[in-house]
Amino acid sequence: MTTTGMQRLSGIPAAPGVARGAWAAVAREPLPTGGRVAPGGEAAEIERLKAASLAAVGALEALSARVREAGHEDESAIFLAHAAMAADPALVDGAADAIRSTGVDAVTAVLGAAAGVADTLRSLGDELLRARAADVLDVGERIGRILAGQAESATLDAPSIVVADDLSPSLTATLPRDRLIGIVLEGSSPTAHAAILARAYGIPAIVGVRGARAAFRAAGPGARVAIDGAAGEVLIDPDDAAWERLARVADAVAAGRERDLREAGEAAATLDGSAVTLLANIGTPGESDAAVALGARGVGLFRTEFLFLERPGPPSEDEQVLAYRTVVESFRGDPVTVRLIDVGGDKPIPYIPIAPEENPFLGVRALRLAETHPDLLVTQLRACYRAAVAGPLKVMAPMVADARDVATFLGLADRARSSTIAAGHEIGEVSLGIMLEIPSAVLTADAFFGRLAFASLGTNDLLQYTLAADRGNPALEGYRDSLHPAVLQLIAMAVASAERAGVELSVCGEMAGDPAAALALVGLGVRSLSMTAPSLPAVRRAIRSARTADLAAAARASLSDAGAADVRERFGALVRQVPDEGQAGRRKT
Repeated sequence: MTTTGMQRLSGIPAAPGVARGAWAAVAREPLPTGGRVAPGGEAAEIERLKAASLAAVGALEALSARVREAGHEDESAIFLAHAAMAADPALVDGAADAIRSTGVDAVTAVLGAAAGVADTLRSLGDELLRARAADVLDVGERIGRILAGQAESATLDAPSIVVADDLSPSLTATLPRDRLIGIVLEGSSPTAHAAILARAYGIPAIVGVRGARAAFRAAGPGARVAIDGAAGEVLIDPDDAAWERLARVADAVAAGRERDLREAGEAAATLDGSAVTLLANIGTPGESDAAVALGARGVGLFRTEFLFLERPGPPSEDEQVLAYRTVVESFRGDPVTVRLIDVGGDKPIPYIPIAPEENPFLGVRALRLAETHPDLLVTQLRACYRAAVAGPLKVMAPMVADARDVATFLGLADRARSSTIAAGHEIGEVSLGIMLEIPSAVLTADAFFGRLAFASLGTNDLLQYTLAADRGNPALEGYRDSLHPAVLQLIAMAVASAERAGVELSVCGEMAGDPAAALALVGLGVRSLSMTAPSLPAVRRAIRSARTADLAAAARASLSDAGAADVRERFGALVRQVPDEGQAGRRKT
């Protein structure tokens, strides 16, 4: 029996776009568990486990190659990381120990070992690492299916919006692309690899849709579905008006994308001629092309953690050179700013043992690793000097508190430069700077700015440290607005210090990609903003529609406002004057 009437569900946007059509549930045959090994057969069962692990490694490497050949270089790395997991002793040896000690069969053992590793990842405070729990379970299940002789892939009989609790990355990659038109997941997160793949493939996706599977089952297999990935909206059996509304949204989104590409070459300058440099924040080399297409004039923040996570040991110097050089070459002479690895504390990695910390955001992380693991940072700096041969490259250190930390960073850079030359490698010029994300660094900037070429305000952490509000705690959402007057006052101080020292200053936190906040930054005197590529068009339009004098007056007044809401209303009024056809038609019916 099916329900009647339109149902609206909501979730978390994971990949933009509109999809309309039928729906399908993707299910795989459950794995047989609970088996026992005959007495004396443990050694043979362990050998069978190891053989399945090697087979999984080969299959995942082949899947990585197929994804790479389809033009998704970065996403192919997901499956290389999975291949490393399939051979990881934490998984394989853990399963072998279970066979040896309890006599369970290999399928039960490997699923149990994967669940144990996944539980550990879920317990960590970092959303990115929690999302990797699904990857470990995916790898364990792949090995289990090899052991059970079951097929890994699933099929779709017609173009469909897939509805599931979660999708493993490998299943997402193997579903037929010509029939997978959208994804609705009851669980998962926007940082999960299934969501990353959906964005790369241009498939609209929504995650965290509570009750999705039950609602679709009640609607029946003949129900038509429409989803808006950017709005996080799911409609089951939509009426004709809603169906056509989302058709208009799809048309508006397509028109907006065309307009964004047309305007990408326009300068980001205010009506009275103040030029602002717009840069991109990227997390992998594969994000470069989209940033260039949308008009980024370089990279203001290249997060390099992707090279260091989800592997048993650190990347080699040559591997890092290739990654950094690829990005430098993509931007054809525009500068690329590499942030030194920001891990430890809230982002632990297995080959850097750090004792558990009560407050990991305030702990041993980023540049503070120089005390115990200087070679990790020196190797990264060496790779940067070598990659700089291809074009302008800048390196900045995160988690700098004061002049002593600046001296530590510059000492590491000197060591890296001299050792690279001594090894006979050709090097390029590298500009050295720091992240301003700890209030003490802003307050004492005059003491060390003269030793640096640039600085970049990391407003995400600057906000959490200034307001003592853990950025990962949803209960503190009310504090999480970078337009708080206290944050603006620190930014104004940083601008003044940079001007006195002749140091280039930019902002690379999420604040820069918020049109209202971007106008506040320009009003405070910031002339370089770095953001995720999709944010570039809206920020460019906002800047081109404003006058510098008006922004400066509004910024001065904001420093005395009572709270972020007052500041946001002040600059939001300026943004509301900017037309944005890309949002046309998104009003709810």
